[in-house]
Amino acid sequence: MSLRLKAPLLASALIGSFGFATVAHAQAFYLQEQSARGAGRAFSGEVADTGPQSLWWNPASIAGMERGEAAINASMIRPKGDVVNNGTVIRRPGGQFAPIGGDQLAKDPIDNGILPSGQIALPFGPVALGLAVTSPYSFTTDYDSTSWTRYSATRTKLRTFDIQPSIAVALTDWLRVGGAANVEHVYASLGNALPNLSAALPDGRQRLEGDGWDLGWTAGFQMHNDWATVGVSYKSRIEHTLKGDLLVEGLQGPLAAQNRTLDGVEASFYTPAQVIVGARIRATPALTLNGQAVRYNWSKFDAIRLGAPLNTALPQNYRDSYSLAGGIDYTVSPQLTLRAGVQHGTTPTRNGLRDARVPDGNRWNYGAGGTFQLTPRFGIDLAANYVKIDDSSIDRVTAAYAGTAVQTPIATNGFLRDASALIVSAGAHIGF
Repeated sequence: MSLRLKAPLLASALIGSFGFATVAHAQAFYLQEQSARGAGRAFSGEVADTGPQSLWWNPASIAGMERGEAAINASMIRPKGDVVNNGTVIRRPGGQFAPIGGDQLAKDPIDNGILPSGQIALPFGPVALGLAVTSPYSFTTDYDSTSWTRYSATRTKLRTFDIQPSIAVALTDWLRVGGAANVEHVYASLGNALPNLSAALPDGRQRLEGDGWDLGWTAGFQMHNDWATVGVSYKSRIEHTLKGDLLVEGLQGPLAAQNRTLDGVEASFYTPAQVIVGARIRATPALTLNGQAVRYNWSKFDAIRLGAPLNTALPQNYRDSYSLAGGIDYTVSPQLTLRAGVQHGTTPTRNGLRDARVPDGNRWNYGAGGTFQLTPRFGIDLAANYVKIDDSSIDRVTAAYAGTAVQTPIATNGFLRDASALIVSAGAHIGF
């Protein structure tokens, strides 16, 4: 049996293999830990709060400032969870479905991480200029090469850096508006194993790696009075285009001709638009109530599209999702403000279409924290969050070499269990 080297067969090895994953944070692979202040109330009032720490959510937050302010933040994220096989089978050409083999439990496949961010804003009369630097989509997962998940995922690394220059204007004493550009750099490295035609042979492997710069935008407004603030903003979707290399190696026998490195491979995908609505209500001189809702347009992440010479699409089939959050700020004294909040978010991944690279589920986020104002101009923010993720199925049917004579179906049957994350955030802010 012989197979000629051609792009359609190489592309067919990719179908269903690449995607992005995390179970630790807000929605799929989105990270919301861009403010230690916001983490303390489970991100329940950021679109309606003021100052540079809210720039990611609403550029109007810096309008009306009386002095310059800068902030830095860092979140240490410790995710936990088990990805468990429950009967995944593979059928090689000419054979019957057989157990996938390998390690049947992948424990804590998502790496611990530290997520930094920083913001600064300067007022010029009714106009304010700001800059936020964040990392809204970043994570690393590691499955062993012997894991039952290996044909879906081995090692995945995603890093984004978002540079958001902003401008805001206080149009009246009650209305503030703002706009921003989002300049994002993305690096991704996605790997998984490839089955050889005989179970007696070791697996091959593939890795797609690339990076690129892309552009989006954010716009919002806030309405203020003596006892309440309402904020609304829209963050655009961003189409990311990555250019890099595809490596395929370790295939043997009739598949050996597929081993190669392709340079200049182009991959594109969308990160979601967000509609954010929130309010902060001063119930008493000391107590402020916060509420925030976010709608995520994850349905635009329907596929990862690969350009020439592969010219194929890797289906993702995400759905739109949302989060709802409520929280409180309580001013104990001019030097101490305490916070607490809870957030519920739905996963954009779907039952029947979820694979081991995206072991996501609905989640609850419980937060507590506070601000300690050490001097009139300098303060620190501390917060802790516990995120509990629902158990969910891992049940996406895929096939290596789909549509060819050596098509190799893989009927995935597993689940995510006992998933959670502990997040500790710290920040500092200074006025000048």
